[in-house]
Amino acid sequence: MDATKLRNIGISAHIDSGKTTLSERILFYSGRIHRMQEVRGEGDGATMDHMELEKERGITITSAATHVDWNGYQINLIDTPGHVDFTVEVERSLRVLDGAVLVLCAVGGVQSQSLTVDRQMKRYHVPRIAFINKMDRTGANPQRVVQQVRDKMKCDAVLMQLPIGAEENFEGVIDLVTMKALYFDGSDGETVRKEDIPSTHLEEASNARQQMLEAISMYSDDLMERLLSEEGISTDLIHRVLNSAVQDLDFTPVFLGSAFRNKGVQPLLNAITRYLPAPADREKTAMMHDDSEKQMLLSVDPEATFVGMAFKLVDDPYGQLTFMRMYQGTIHKGQQYVNQRTGRKQRFSRILRMHSDKREEIDEAYAGDIVAIMGIDAASGDTYASEPAFCTLESIFVPEPVIKMAIAPLDREASDRLGKALQRFRKEDPTFRVATDEETGETVIAGMGELHLEIYVERMKREYNCKVAVGAPKVSYRETARRRADFDYKHKKQTGGSGQYAHIKGFLEPLPDDSEEPYIFEDTVVGGRIPKEYIPAVDKGFRAAMVKGPVAEYPVVNLRAVLEDGSFHEVDSSDMAFQICSRNCFRKTFLNTKPVLLEPVMKLEAEVPPNFQGAVAGELSSRRGIIVSTDMSADSAIIEAEVPLAETFGYSTDLRSMTQGQGTFSMEFSHYRQVPANIQENILADRKAEKEKQLAGSK
Repeated sequence: MDATKLRNIGISAHIDSGKTTLSERILFYSGRIHRMQEVRGEGDGATMDHMELEKERGITITSAATHVDWNGYQINLIDTPGHVDFTVEVERSLRVLDGAVLVLCAVGGVQSQSLTVDRQMKRYHVPRIAFINKMDRTGANPQRVVQQVRDKMKCDAVLMQLPIGAEENFEGVIDLVTMKALYFDGSDGETVRKEDIPSTHLEEASNARQQMLEAISMYSDDLMERLLSEEGISTDLIHRVLNSAVQDLDFTPVFLGSAFRNKGVQPLLNAITRYLPAPADREKTAMMHDDSEKQMLLSVDPEATFVGMAFKLVDDPYGQLTFMRMYQGTIHKGQQYVNQRTGRKQRFSRILRMHSDKREEIDEAYAGDIVAIMGIDAASGDTYASEPAFCTLESIFVPEPVIKMAIAPLDREASDRLGKALQRFRKEDPTFRVATDEETGETVIAGMGELHLEIYVERMKREYNCKVAVGAPKVSYRETARRRADFDYKHKKQTGGSGQYAHIKGFLEPLPDDSEEPYIFEDTVVGGRIPKEYIPAVDKGFRAAMVKGPVAEYPVVNLRAVLEDGSFHEVDSSDMAFQICSRNCFRKTFLNTKPVLLEPVMKLEAEVPPNFQGAVAGELSSRRGIIVSTDMSADSAIIEAEVPLAETFGYSTDLRSMTQGQGTFSMEFSHYRQVPANIQENILADRKAEKEKQLAGSK
C-alpha cells in the first residue's frame, strides 16, 4: 500500500444533517455498492446503518467503517452517529482519524451537536473540510451557514463553490478554483458534466473567486504577491496552498451539494484526496513505556516496530472484533503481538478489512491503515506493539455518564443472558456503566441520556432475548461544600490486645465550581507528628467517604482537604486506623460545610415552527429552563436553553404534542449547577422515603 495515497476520514455532524446518506453516495460513486439505498424508506436501508434498530429508527447508533477506492486513492471512511448520547463513537473515531468532513445542513446551519463535534475535532487536532448538504431544501442559505461557522466555531471558513439555482431549482455548482460549472447527469448523478459558467452567474462567480483567493492568500506569500501584482494564478498553486492551510488546522474550505439528490458528492471526494492529510502528513507521538513524560515520534514506516491502537470493540457471532489503527510497522496474520497495558502476547488470528458489517480477509496490514483483528482480548484504547514495554498511545477522552436506571430480569432464565449482555455492552462502550447498588442489590446502568439507555435495553431484548423491567431514570446528583469547616478528630478503640489509634487535624473547603480536579488533598504536617507512611491512608479514607456523601449518598465533588496536624500511637496506630479515622471524620465534618446538592444541566436546542415559539419557550421555562438565545430562519425558530436533566424526562413526547409533531430537539450535558433549596428538600425527602422502603423490604 502506498501510504501517500491513503486517507483516513470520518463524517461527523448534527442529527439529521445527512451523514449516512452522504456515505451511501460515496460508496456508490466509488463503485463499492451498485445500488443506493435510503436511510428511511423501502429496501434494505443504508449500507452503513447495518443494525436492525438503526434501520427502524433511521438513526446511526454505532460508527461503521468501510474502505473505498477513488481515482487511485484508498479511503478508509467512518460514518459516525449524530446523537450526543452516542458521542463516544465520534470521540474514538476522531482519535484515530487523520481528517474529517463536517456536514452542515443548508437550512439548520451550525447546530448544537455541530459545536460538540467541532470541539472534538479541535481536541484531537483533526483537519477538516465542510460540506453544506440539503441545498435542495426550502430556505437553503449557504452564505448564512458559512458566517455561522466563522462566528460560532471561530474558524476561517470560505466557500469553494457557488450554487447554480437554489432550493427545488438547485441544479449544480460552480467550482471557484477551475471556474467551471458542474452538473450531475444520469439517473443517479453519476456523470459529472463540466460547462462554462452561465452568463447570469459569471459576475457573482468572479467576485466570489476573488474573495476566496484573498482569504487563502493569508496562508501563502507567493499567492499574495501574485494577487497583488495581478498575475495569473494556477490551479496547482491554489490546491497546494489549500492543502497546507487545511492541514495546519487554520482553514476550512466549504463545499456544497445535496446528497439525497445526488449532487456535489464527486467534487467533495476530490477535495478529500487533495486537501485532507495522508497518515505521514500528521505527526504522531507515543509515550515511552518506562517514562510517560518522554515522547517518541512514530513514523509511517512499514519496516519499523509495529505500533497500533485498539479504538473500538464489537462482539459479533464469530467472536470479538477489535478495530485497530496502525500507526507504525506491519502486522501479519497468525503472528503474536504484545498488549502494552497487560504485557501479554496475543495472536492476531485473522486480519479483516471492514465494509460496514461485511468483511474481507487480508494477510497483512501496514502503517496508516485501519483494520479489524479477530480473536484478541483487548479493551478500548489499548496499545499493541511487536515488542514488550515499547510505548503507550494517549488514550481516548470518555465523558462521565449523567443518567442512571435500575434494571432487573423478568425471569430466572433471563438473568444469565442479562449478565452476558451487560458485560458485552460495557466492554464495547466506555460511556455505558454497570454497577450494583449495595443496599438494594439492584443492577444499575448509567449512560449519556435517555435514548442511550433505551437503545441498550432494546438491544438486550433483541440480541439476547432478555426481557427486563426498567426503573424510572435517576439523575446523577453531586454533593459539594459551600464553606470551610475545621476538623480535629480522634479515633480510639481498645478491645484487648493491640487497639486502634489515629488523630487528625485540618480543614475541608470548597474548590471553585469550574475546578478541573473534583478533589485535592494537601499534607502540611511537620515534625513527624503523623509518620509519612500513614498520610496516604488519610487521603484514601477521605476518597472512600466521598463516593457516598453524608447528605444524600451522592458523590462529593469540588473539595479540598488539608491535613495540618495530628498524633499517633507507637503500637496502636496503623494504616487501617488512619483510614477509619479520616472516613468517620469526613462524614461528621462535611455536614458543617453547609453542603448543597448539584444537578446536571443540559444544553437543549429545540427547532420548531415559528408559530409555536412562544409556547415552547414558556414550557421550557416551566421546566426550570433558562432561555439562552432564540434564532429565526426561513421556516423555523431555534431555541437554545439550559434545562436541568431532572426536568427533561419525557420532553420528546411533550414537544411533539405541543408542535403537532413538527418540533425536534437535541441536548447534551453542559455543567453542574446548585439545586434550588425547595427542590433540594424534595430530593432529600424522596431519598429518605426510598431508604425507609428499602429497610422495610429487608426486614
